[in-house]
This record gives sequence, C-alpha cells and structure tokens, in this order.
Amino acid sequence: MATGFAFMGVREMAGLFARKEASPIEVLDDVIGRLSTLEPKLNMFAYLDLEGARKLAQTSEQRMMRGERIGILDGIPTSIKDLIAMQGLPLRSGSKASADTPAALDAPVTERLRNAGAVLLGKSTTSEFGCKAVGDSPLTGITRNPWNLDMTPGGSSCGAAAAVASGLLPYTIGTDGGGSLRIPGALCGLVGFKAQFARIPIFPVSATPTLAHVGPLTRTCEDAAAVLSVICGYDRRDPFTVAGPVPDFAPGQPAGRPLRIAWSPTLGYARADAEVLSLCEKAAKSFEALGHHVDVVDHVMDDPGDIWTAEFYAGVGTRLRATVETAPELIDPAVLEVLKEAISQDMRSYYDRVFARYAFREKMREFFEDYDLLLSPTLPTAAFPVGLNTPPGYEDRSIVSWVYYTYPFNLTGQPAASIPAGLTSDGLPVGLQIVAGAHDDALLFEAASAYEPTSEFTAQAQWPTIV
Repeated sequence: MATGFAFMGVREMAGLFARKEASPIEVLDDVIGRLSTLEPKLNMFAYLDLEGARKLAQTSEQRMMRGERIGILDGIPTSIKDLIAMQGLPLRSGSKASADTPAALDAPVTERLRNAGAVLLGKSTTSEFGCKAVGDSPLTGITRNPWNLDMTPGGSSCGAAAAVASGLLPYTIGTDGGGSLRIPGALCGLVGFKAQFARIPIFPVSATPTLAHVGPLTRTCEDAAAVLSVICGYDRRDPFTVAGPVPDFAPGQPAGRPLRIAWSPTLGYARADAEVLSLCEKAAKSFEALGHHVDVVDHVMDDPGDIWTAEFYAGVGTRLRATVETAPELIDPAVLEVLKEAISQDMRSYYDRVFARYAFREKMREFFEDYDLLLSPTLPTAAFPVGLNTPPGYEDRSIVSWVYYTYPFNLTGQPAASIPAGLTSDGLPVGLQIVAGAHDDALLFEAASAYEPTSEFTAQAQWPTIV
C-alpha cells in the first residue's frame, strides 16, 4: 500500500512544499486514500475530522502558493491523542464514562500546531484515561501493531504510534504519564520523546497533573526535533510550565566531549527477556564506539512502582469516582480494579508515598551527579498478542508495573526517550531507553541522534506494508 508520501518524514515533506513539488491538499488526499485501507485493520482513530483537515490543507496551500509558509510543519498532516483537547471534537479519553460534548478549546499543543499550519486529521485512540500500557479501551476497542496485526502497539498512545509506524503520518502527538510515549515507541520502532516535565504545557488540567507529559512520536530524531521546536515553551494556563528558553534540539555528537554513561540491564529490580537484553546491551556498547565511557550499573534504584501507582491511579480514580461508585460497568474491568484500590487509600498512606517520591527524586538527582546519561531497555519484552493486559510471563505484575523501566522517570520528571535498538528474531522492534538529568533535554536529544545512525534498527528495519 506504500505510495509516494507513505513513510515520508517531516523535513522531506517540508522540502517538497518549499520547492512546490507537492501540495498539502495532494498529501492529504493521499493520506485519506491510505486511511481507507489502514484504519479498518489498525483502528487508530477515536474521531476523524476530514472536513476540518481539508480546510486546514487548503489554507496551507494558499500560503504556499503565495510563498508565505509559516514553518516546517505547515501543511503536514498529524493527529492528536484523545487525552488532549482539540476544539470541536469530543475529549473522551478512551472512556465510556466521558461525555461526547465537543471540546470548547484547543489544548496548548493543539493550538501551537494549528498556528504552525499543521493539518489536524483527528483524535487517535488511547487506553482508558491512559491507565494501561496496551492499546485497547472500552470506547474504541483494540488498536493493532503495524509490524504484526496480532500484536499490541503498546499504550496508552496506541493509535498515535500505529499511525506513524504504518507510514500514514510523519508524526503524531501523544502523552506520557508512566511511559505512554516510550512504550508504543519501543513496540512500534519509533522515537518516543518525553521532554522535561512541563517543557510542553498541558491544559485543561490532566487527571494526573504531576506526572503527565505531552510529546511526539516520530520515525527519526530529526523529525522529533522539528516537532519539539514548535510545541515546547511556556503557557500561563499551566502553572508548572518551564518558563526558560526552549532547548536547541539539534542533532550531533553530544557536547563535543566524552560522556559518563550508566548502562543498567535491570535498574535494580526489573527482569527482561534475554533477546531484549542482548539487543539493548549491544546498543549500549555502541556508545563506547562514539567515544563515551559506559559503566554497567546493576542497581540504580529500588522499584518505585508503589509510589507511582498511588499518585497516578488516585488522580484518575478521583476524576472517575462517581462512575466507579455508580456505574462501574462502564469502566475497563482491569482499570476498575486498580482505581478502586487507589481511591481507598487513607490520607496518611497517600502522603507517605508523596514524601517517598521526593526522596526518590533526590536520589536520582544525586545519581546524575555521577553520570550524564542512563541507558536501559525501554521495555522487558517486544510486542505481544492483543487482548492481554500484561505480556506472557509477566502475569505477576500489574497492568502498568510490567513496564518496569519507564514509570520511574515520570516520578522524577526528567527527560527520557525510547530509541529503536533493533529487531527480534520474529522481526519485532525493541527500544533502548535513554534518560538524562533534569532539564538536560538537549543533551539527551544529541545523544539519541548521534546513536541513531549506528543502530541495528536503522540498518536493518524495513517498515511494514499493510495491504
């Protein structure tokens, strides 16, 4: 089903527009044509707004013909995850418990993309309120992985990841409260970039306001940089927003100096499949070839899963308390179970975990006094069959605690990204997680972009074609 615009990146497509070798309407028509084949197989969208997208493409084309393009994203199609407000479309968060009332306003990220000329195709699917690390919800059903339609793309930014991995869109916007950009990034062979907490503003207020991030899913670091340059920056509606200058997300050798890098196969508590560990260890060693010093660090931390669970699910549970108590049948049964437990916490237990979180953040700050970067697997396994809440062999973990490696860095808020490391013997992607110290987004990005061309994935991967 590949066509001239399928799997085309942001910069390549922007170059065509700049040279007037293609038009935004032409690209949109191509996307809509491929959508008719891909959507029934993948189930990527909660809502489509093709009429609205066409108006945006027409306006962009008019600017292009006048030589007045307003930036690199002008005319390029994308989508917004259904945990983020998009004016005129419902904000249902993958839940039957949410009203289908059209949103009255755009979230800051949606507004910035609209102002940059992006062509907004619609809202992508999510697990219910981002509560699961796989790609299904009671509202929209199962979203599938383009690499193997029997497998999950991961979650909760499932539709966003599937749209990029299938070649439908050059980039999409997702969220990350416990790994929801990095998880599907790893399972779908994408760059999932979680910038410093509040580098990208969030409004309306998230159900998990101290953990939630917004960010891009792309096929390359270069494309991630293009998107980040547009969506980062202060917004007065989000009191957490970082008010300083937006980092320069520029590719290249990190800082022009050897970096101190920690490689941790387990972080101190995780277990991972042997093939995943092998691919990620090989990826970590490639940083030595780039001139950096890599130490093996077996124990970075104790598992902060209880701290994360208390914060995340208490937020969602409070938001959905009325439904939990009066109409529990509307909620995903696996999600309902953890929400009930979270909202049953007494105040003392909850604040014990709040203060444990502050102690954990300080421990990680001290760790990054000794190291510039931390490398680990993004996930313990490659993609696994749809319909499961946890991978085979990890049934002892909860619906999110099986993603051992990602949720710690929502508690700390520091930058973290998943970058493709290679393919398993079954041809499924595996992700390497790269974590930097607080506010070191630029260093993380430079390290990831320097590693990217050395990755086995870059050399071997053939993007999936769905017919």
